[in-house]
Amino acid sequence: MPHLENMVLCRESQVSILQSLFGERHHFSFPSIFIYGHTASGKTYVTQTLLKTLELPHVFVNCVECFTSRLLLEQILNKLNHLSSSEGGCSTQITCETLNDFVRLFKQVTKAESLKDQTVYIVLDKAEYLRDMEANLLPGFLRLQELTDRNVTVLFLSEIVWEKFRPNTGCFEPFVLYFPDYSIGNLQKILSHDHPPEYSADFYAAYINILLGVFYTVCRDLKELRHLAVLNFPKYCEPVVKGEANERDTRKLWRNIEPHLKRAMQTVYLREISSSQWEKLQKDDTDPAQLKGLSAYTHVELPYYSKFILIAAYLASYNPARTDKRFFLKHHGKIKKTNFLKKHEKTSNHLLGPKPFPLDRLLAILYSIVDSRVAPTANIFSQITSLVTLQLLTLVGHDDQLDGPRYKCTVSLDFIRAIARTVNFDIIKYLYDFL
Repeated sequence: MPHLENMVLCRESQVSILQSLFGERHHFSFPSIFIYGHTASGKTYVTQTLLKTLELPHVFVNCVECFTSRLLLEQILNKLNHLSSSEGGCSTQITCETLNDFVRLFKQVTKAESLKDQTVYIVLDKAEYLRDMEANLLPGFLRLQELTDRNVTVLFLSEIVWEKFRPNTGCFEPFVLYFPDYSIGNLQKILSHDHPPEYSADFYAAYINILLGVFYTVCRDLKELRHLAVLNFPKYCEPVVKGEANERDTRKLWRNIEPHLKRAMQTVYLREISSSQWEKLQKDDTDPAQLKGLSAYTHVELPYYSKFILIAAYLASYNPARTDKRFFLKHHGKIKKTNFLKKHEKTSNHLLGPKPFPLDRLLAILYSIVDSRVAPTANIFSQITSLVTLQLLTLVGHDDQLDGPRYKCTVSLDFIRAIARTVNFDIIKYLYDFL
């Protein structure tokens, strides 16, 4: 289907699998489909676009909004009731308290002529929240086709793997479909597809190539990259608008936007300022720190151990893991400088951006740089969580994933220096790039 291929880019394999699972309208489809992948990997968009384009009867429910089983079941029934009675005027609100009531009412709603001879699709977004509801809810949705004896398919959309869902008592296994992260080529293709009509596609593709060259190492989120692309494009084409350069003067365009993108690196994921504030900053060409209300986190007074946790996180993000022995062990033995400094490592790690690190490495560095003895108590772990909440650390790997949590430090060296001065810690002598 060419029209669908133009709407859904770089997900041809997943679209093909879903279409084959759906089959014809009157065919019984697979009872349940579990779709998982990291955030901004296209799960929700692909599913919604496919169902809408094929004009299949479906209801879409976000489990974050429906935080109790009653809200969830009633939302599904009322949306289905609206589908079946859309031609006959308004319908009454349905109340439902238990799964047994849901099965009975579902049979009544799907008796309508418009739903009787075709598959009905129920899409549950953020499905991981089902695990916090009644124990019979997830197995009930997995076997809904069997319980209701109706042509229905339930699609679960989640960011975590199926193994973290499976009940201990056993249940019907869904068809599992994985959405991998977009590669840099995929992101280039998708973001270039959004080019403004007043500029050529090649000009906008060159801009996206520059943007990804700067931000791809620290940000893989399509939504965030799309936001950055829209926000920074006026500055990129400013020389063209003023008549100082044409669309092919890539070097001049790069020189114009390079310092601007460097400042934008400090606010990736943070969304500290609105688009109007960022436009004002572009126009005035001022430093971001001079904008009132900007970088609010720099004014937050952190607890004592949180400061050391943040310092340890910065060292783990920007120092190679093999340097830990040299910096943090008292008796590490002799390390030859010729072996330690390799020729291909002349590029500063600060230019390459922060690297993810596991929790164990963070704690090991923390215990070595704190003067007093620190026990791995719940207080330390809660302070790490607080730093993630304040967006000073970024959680790269989810707790529910098999490889455990991994983090990145998202603050600048100047901010770490200011933190280190408050605890009399010499950060520079621990940084590999400053040896």
